[in-house]
Amino acid sequence: MTVADLVIDGFDRVQEVVHEAVDGLTEDELTERLDPGANSIAWLVWHLTRVQDDHIADLAGTPQVWTDQGWHERFGLPFGPEATGYGHSAKDVAAVRASAKLLGGYADAVHDQVVSWLGSLREDRLDQVVDEAWDPPVTLGVRLVSVLSDDLQHAGQAAFVRGVLERR
Repeated sequence: MTVADLVIDGFDRVQEVVHEAVDGLTEDELTERLDPGANSIAWLVWHLTRVQDDHIADLAGTPQVWTDQGWHERFGLPFGPEATGYGHSAKDVAAVRASAKLLGGYADAVHDQVVSWLGSLREDRLDQVVDEAWDPPVTLGVRLVSVLSDDLQHAGQAAFVRGVLERR
C-alpha cells in the first residue's frame, strides 16, 4: 500500500459515511436541527465537502469543484463562492437547505477530483511546506491529515444527527 492508497482509503470512508447520512432523507429532515444552535445534516455535509474541495484544490493547484463545475449556482446559497462554513452563525447554518441528491452529487464530484489527484501524489511531496502562516509551518502531509480528520468528524456528526432523528 502506498501513502496515496492510504489517504484515498480515508477519503473513501468519508464518502461512505456522507452517503449513509444523507441518502433517503427529505430536505426537511436534512435541515432539521437538534436545537436552535445545532448544525443540521445538510450544513455538516456541505461544510465538510466545501473544506475538502477548498483545501485539496489549493494543494493540487486545481480549480475548486464548487465554482468550476457550477455547484455554487446549483445550491443557490446566500453566501459568496469562497464560503466554506468556517465561522458560520446559527442563522447561516439554517440557510443551508439542499436535497440529498444535491449534497451527494457535490460530495461525489469533489471525491472524484480528490481521488484523481491523490492517485498521483508522491510520498516525497508530503514534507513540502504549503502554509507558512502557522508555527510550525504546515506541510502537505499535515494538511491532508487535517482535512481528513475534520471531514471524518463532521461526517460522524451528520450520522449521529441522523440516528437521533430516526429514533424520534
